[in-house]
Amino acid sequence: MSKTFSVVFVTSEAAPFSKTGGLGDVAGSLPPALAARGHRVMVVVPRYAEYEGPKDTTIEVDLMGNTVRYYLHQWKGVDWVFVDHPSYMRPGGIYSDAYGTYGDNQFRYMLLCLAALEAPLQLPINGSTYGEDIVFMANDWHASLVPVYLGAKYRPGGVYQDARTILAIHNLRHQGVYPPYTFGGLGLPGNWYQCLEFQYPPHQRQGSYEEEGRSVNHLKAGITTADRVVTVSPGYADEIQTPLGGWGMEFLIADRSYVLNGIVNGIDMHEWNPETDQHLAKRYGISNFSQGKNENKLALQRELALAEDPNVPMIAFIGRLDYQKGADVLLQAAPWIMSQGVQLVCLGMGDPALENGLRWLEGFPNGRGWVGFNVPLSHRLTAAADILLMPSRFEPCGLNQLYAMRYGTVPVAHYTGGLKDTVVNFNPWTDGGTGWTFSPCEAGGLIQAVDNALHTYREHPDSFKSIQKRGMVRDSSWDKAAQQYEQVFTWAKIDKPYVG
Repeated sequence: MSKTFSVVFVTSEAAPFSKTGGLGDVAGSLPPALAARGHRVMVVVPRYAEYEGPKDTTIEVDLMGNTVRYYLHQWKGVDWVFVDHPSYMRPGGIYSDAYGTYGDNQFRYMLLCLAALEAPLQLPINGSTYGEDIVFMANDWHASLVPVYLGAKYRPGGVYQDARTILAIHNLRHQGVYPPYTFGGLGLPGNWYQCLEFQYPPHQRQGSYEEEGRSVNHLKAGITTADRVVTVSPGYADEIQTPLGGWGMEFLIADRSYVLNGIVNGIDMHEWNPETDQHLAKRYGISNFSQGKNENKLALQRELALAEDPNVPMIAFIGRLDYQKGADVLLQAAPWIMSQGVQLVCLGMGDPALENGLRWLEGFPNGRGWVGFNVPLSHRLTAAADILLMPSRFEPCGLNQLYAMRYGTVPVAHYTGGLKDTVVNFNPWTDGGTGWTFSPCEAGGLIQAVDNALHTYREHPDSFKSIQKRGMVRDSSWDKAAQQYEQVFTWAKIDKPYVG
């Protein structure tokens, strides 16, 4: 790579400071990977709490009558910029609390977009500002007004003429949808209304008359004004152009397919490394993975009061308990799975009815259902299990299958999104593949795929070990993803910028 870029990530969350899902993981991992490759990288994220590390820059800017202050933390080669405003710190979660979604989220993330556009101009870091020659990475609907403001407010004034914007879609289902009258609070010229106007999404309707009409849709505006669009896997990039995965935006996205790319996420190769993982009873590598997995399986069996036998196939599910992750499909297949002489261990939380389904597994001597979020247990279970189930109805990228392969655990996954890009069906004739996939997403398909996996595990152990080894050596690093993002940056700079 010869050219370096100044990249500004705009995101509503970034691990380890704030995280609710995959977006936080990406925003916490991709920027350091790009910085390690020589780029100047800034991450702009709300200051939801008084984090240890970020220091007050004392720099304030006025944004449409709202004063925000910037805090700076330099870590892993990245300039982490936290936007401070009273609307961000609150006792609940990032987006909602026990009473539901916050009513001012539109304002909070509008403010984030405006603050992110000012940060490269206002903040002297290591003696200089980032300036105007920027590649903005706007993540999901929360940051999708970045290209809109760039086109409506900055470029007409001669600012950011050399800047480019890339919209990253992590989950198209969440679009930032609000009533049309809220457009007036966004500070945009009136002739920009049609940029945001869109039909109210059918999947969000609650039955009221107003929901049959028009809406202000932040993500729609970002898709139409960004210089390029990326999403978190090639498979998901294809799906969001169809009614099956487009959530009402398939034709809009298909119209921009010429600037759309899918790049598979990486994983943290240090946190998820069986050779150094401090959570494991026995650390192991590819040279001794059979012994290592057996010892971890025995340790987890003791911990969960399961029959101690390293030869019993252990099947795992780790994930959010909701419609997307297909936890209901798993529970439908569970009686058959439990009858196959295996141990089934599930970890997750979410929908109360599905949580009760996990508790129901405890009634079986070979079943365990842990309701909750437990990072150490997720590592121990990934190391101990032979097979990981991922029956997600849709999965933009998915990380658990990548963690599993790194630990020599074979994924069985629905053939969708990033899962079909990363889980290659085992071919016994060529001895190729990294797991099993199934489609459609229903209990019968999952049962058939698990049956194939168990047959191979028991009757063809050498083939099963070959699948495990291929998964363990697969390059799932963020450096690989970063190289592909560099290509997108290059393409964005070659093209002329979007002009509204």
